[in-house]
Amino acid sequence: MGLRVCAQSATPYPTPSFSSPGERVAKLKAAWPEVEKSLGQWAEQRGVPGMSYGLVLDGETVLLGARGMREVPSRAAVETGTAFRIASMTKSFTSLAILKLRDEGKLSLDDDVARWVPEVGRSRYPTADTAPLRVRQLLTHGAGFPEDNPWGDQQLGRPAELMTRWLEQGLPWSTAPGTAYEYSNYGFALLGRIVERASGRDYREYVETEILKPLGMTHSTLEPATAGAGAAVGYRREGREFRVEPSLAHGAFGAMGGLVTTAPDLAKYVAFHLNAWPPRDGRETGPVRRSSVREMHQLWRWNGLNVTREAAGLNVRATGYGYGLVVSSTCQFGHLVGHGGGLPGFGSNMLWAPEYGVGLFAMTNLTYAGPAAALGEALGILRKTGALTPRAWPVAPVLASAQQALFGLWNEWRQPEAEHVAADNLFLDRAADARRADLEELKKSVGGECKLAGPVRPENWLRGAFDLECASGALVRIEFTLAPTTPEPRVQFWSAQAMLPFSPAMRRQAERAVAGKAPAKWKPRWEELRRGYGACKLGEVLAGDGALTGTAALDCERGRAQMTLRLSASGRLEDFSVAKGPGEVCVP
Repeated sequence: MGLRVCAQSATPYPTPSFSSPGERVAKLKAAWPEVEKSLGQWAEQRGVPGMSYGLVLDGETVLLGARGMREVPSRAAVETGTAFRIASMTKSFTSLAILKLRDEGKLSLDDDVARWVPEVGRSRYPTADTAPLRVRQLLTHGAGFPEDNPWGDQQLGRPAELMTRWLEQGLPWSTAPGTAYEYSNYGFALLGRIVERASGRDYREYVETEILKPLGMTHSTLEPATAGAGAAVGYRREGREFRVEPSLAHGAFGAMGGLVTTAPDLAKYVAFHLNAWPPRDGRETGPVRRSSVREMHQLWRWNGLNVTREAAGLNVRATGYGYGLVVSSTCQFGHLVGHGGGLPGFGSNMLWAPEYGVGLFAMTNLTYAGPAAALGEALGILRKTGALTPRAWPVAPVLASAQQALFGLWNEWRQPEAEHVAADNLFLDRAADARRADLEELKKSVGGECKLAGPVRPENWLRGAFDLECASGALVRIEFTLAPTTPEPRVQFWSAQAMLPFSPAMRRQAERAVAGKAPAKWKPRWEELRRGYGACKLGEVLAGDGALTGTAALDCERGRAQMTLRLSASGRLEDFSVAKGPGEVCVP
């Protein structure tokens, strides 16, 4: 009977999901008092009059909160339904409008901006070889316009006629379009004009009708005069006193930062973005399709890298811009999305981790008091619960078939079956006879019978790993990747590695090294380990023969590390080294 890697299944691409979702949500909600305490401490330190905030899990609003004053003289309290202006967080709403029009075939992201704003076409570019300015470059702050904070804040209420006159006078450039990131409110004001030209409707009317209303954001508006008497009053701080900031009306620059919203409405918006993940079957329920929302969350324009040494160790943050959203990656989270907002009288921020299904936001009524750091700390509090883990990839049928095929070759190598399971590169990269000899040698090293230790651990739909559990106590880890061949994705990469248990002598030396009791010449390495990771204890074996060489995981206070040891024939420690652990991005 031949070994067959078969992709035929009713669901060849199963949807990633969270394990124990009910328990997960309960643990994360239990951390909310600590999150609220942390947000309150931040607000007190910044002298914020009032704030509202919320937590979204798995596309659902689970908790909302409010503190402080929406109006200082009357000491009227902020409620969860109090409206705040969210400034530049509006840019993602403008981007959604552009993508909706793109999806409807009414414009292209690669359109020359001059198609929609002819005055741009009459402006002289900074160099003769500059390519035409594209809509996509406006969305990603790559238009070459100069950074315009806080100038842009004061332009919200400008009439369209004035903006037209500015455009007719020509555009100033800080860089050639398409060559660098530079934050531009002017660029998003142009996007607002493109929405109007492509839709044939007023920008405000289009966004409120086509984006806000379908999302159920019924208490949100682009005109602060219609927000109602209960809206938060914006303040600036002068010494110990709060001064009212005049409210800026909606105008030609509203597309860059004019939206007014409430905590329940903003929670719906964050939930809408989280609901775009993961990619899956099923009907669309939003005003913009899920794939377009995920497109917004991708890094389209690189911005920078920031490295800091903090109490918990090294932290690295790589940042760029998607479509109207900031996209970043840290040591703890590979993919974060969000945006801040600051205007005279207001500061806000929203942040979510798509693969983790969690979103946070906060809005304040103090000039530029953006709570980005406070939300980052709140995310850290949720992470400490141990329940903030990414969705697990389910085992795709083709991975399960490949596991059975490879396990069959482990038990008995049959060349016809080996050739059937292999992609055309596999035995060119290493000959079949050599691979067979490798397996036989490995089987001798682990001794005894081996059986499957469990299902495949998927990395995605076409890559995974699984373990064999051997009677000798050894483990064999098999990793494989399938090729893009149809109808049968075949194995293009395949490795097998033994993980033999540590001998008593090796375990003794490993425990001594972790405890700092190794010979004096290794003291600097132990101090480096302790300085970076804190106290550690020995974890599972990762590689080695268990007698003379071995690598084991270290479970430490500040992350996971791994330690590799080499012993002499007499059992004396000859060398040990420490590296970051599997799956860890940064070294503390």
